[in-house]
Amino acid sequence: MRLSTKYFGEIEYSESDILTFPRGLFAFEEEKEFLLLPFSGSDGTLLCLQSLVTPQLAFVVMNPFALDASYAPVLQPEELAELGVEHSTELCYYVLCVVQNPVSNSTVNMKCPVAINDDTRQCIQVILENDDYGMRHLLADFQEKEG
Repeated sequence: MRLSTKYFGEIEYSESDILTFPRGLFAFEEEKEFLLLPFSGSDGTLLCLQSLVTPQLAFVVMNPFALDASYAPVLQPEELAELGVEHSTELCYYVLCVVQNPVSNSTVNMKCPVAINDDTRQCIQVILENDDYGMRHLLADFQEKEG
């Protein structure tokens, strides 16, 4: 199958590449199917969550563990059940990034990650219950922690 994308032009993809969000994303509840496409040179830490229905709708997402190795999202039992797993550690996570210029002013939302069951390709965006994470963490703050 072929798709026109926001950042990658026209691409080929297969049915097995599709991520399904039964509830959509926050503020984009009508958008149910996406592809997760890595940006070249990012070693899989910077990706694009591309809508299958709306070619110009694409979110920049990051692997939160590349930013903070101690990131430990805990989903509620009903969220785990919706994704067909027993433990939060069985899922893959990505956080949405708002890209700014300069890039160090960009922010990531660690409070509302996208959780993915890689086996079933079912996904949800959640709001973590604990107060350990915020919605606007500056990328520059993570670089300072690394030294």
